[in-house]
Amino acid sequence: MTNSTTNEPEPSDSLKTFGLVHKACRKRAGLTQEEFAPLVGYQPSTVASIEQGRRLPPRAYVERAEEVLDAFGVLRAAAKYATRQPGLASWFREWAELEEQAISLYTFENRLVPGLLQTEGYARTLFNERVPVLTDAQIEAQIAARADRQRLLVERPNTAFSFILEEYVVQRGTGGSEATRELIDHVLAVTELRNVELQLMPMARHVHAGLNGPIRLLETTENEWFGYCEGQESGQLVASPKTISVLQMRYAKLRSQALTPEDSRSLLERMRGAL
Repeated sequence: MTNSTTNEPEPSDSLKTFGLVHKACRKRAGLTQEEFAPLVGYQPSTVASIEQGRRLPPRAYVERAEEVLDAFGVLRAAAKYATRQPGLASWFREWAELEEQAISLYTFENRLVPGLLQTEGYARTLFNERVPVLTDAQIEAQIAARADRQRLLVERPNTAFSFILEEYVVQRGTGGSEATRELIDHVLAVTELRNVELQLMPMARHVHAGLNGPIRLLETTENEWFGYCEGQESGQLVASPKTISVLQMRYAKLRSQALTPEDSRSLLERMRGAL
C-alpha cells in the first residue's frame, strides 16, 4: 500500500469544491500540508487527497480543521454537500465515513473476503460476475474505491482491526488458483501489521455464534459503537445500544470459537502450499 493517489476515484464536483475551500483556509492560516496534518491528527497524504477532492473528509477531520484553521463554520457548511463519486454503494457511504475515524473495527464474514482484505484480482472477479452486469467504467470505479478504503490499514496504525473469516471463504478459490494464491499472500502480509488480527473459523466447527450472518462493528474516537448489516442491494447502520450489545457478545464468542491468529496463519500457509 502506498500514499499514491493514482488508484483513487475521479473527484466529484462537491469534493473538489470542499478541497478548494479547505486549501484556501489552510493557506490563509499560513500552514503547509505537512505542518497542518499533525495538528488535526491525520497523515499529509490524507490532507492532500482531501484537498484534491479525492477523499471524503471524515466528520472528526472537519471539526478539527475548523478549530485549527478558525474557519468560521465555512468547512462545516461545505462538508454537508461533499459526496463521493459513485464508487461506493450509497447505503455504504455512511459506514465508510465512520470507518475513517474508527479506533476499533471488527468484521466477521461468512460469504466472501472483506473488502479491506481483497486483492485487485479477487475484487475484479467479484465485479466481473456482478448481476446486473457492470460497465467497464463502473468496475474501475468500484475497484478504485475499494483500494482507497484499504489505506485505512496503514494510515491508521492505532486502529485495531479484527477479522474473522469462515475457512471456506478462502477455500472456495474465487478467481482461480492464481488469484487465490495472490489473495493468501496478501492477507498474510497484511496480518503482519501489529494492528491487524485475522482468525479463521474452521470448517470442522459445525456450529458457532455467527450463523445468523456477517457482523461489522466499530468504535469511534468518541467511544461510540456502531454496527452495520448488509444484504441484497441494501444496508443498515445500527446505533441501538441493545442491538450493539448483542452483536458484541456474538463477536466475542466467535473469537473464542475461531482458530487463534497464529493457527490461522498456519492454516493459510498450508492452503497456499496446496494450491
